[in-house]
Amino acid sequence: MDRQEVKISTEFIKLDALLKFAGLTETGGEAKEAVQAGRVKVNGQVCTMRGKKLRPGDVVELDGTELTVV
Repeated sequence: MDRQEVKISTEFIKLDALLKFAGLTETGGEAKEAVQAGRVKVNGQVCTMRGKKLRPGDVVELDGTELTVV
């Protein structure tokens, strides 16, 4: 599994924005589709809320890549 840290300078980042920002999806629409299809896990649980607020310490998984928000 590929692991990456994503540094944010705000209190939180929304799930779909994180996927696009980290380069796991090319567009916001692609991020939305991945989330709605149940392909994204947040802290080990499938998450279908694309607007979910992620804070430092949260871990997101998509297609074999793990992102840790720092």
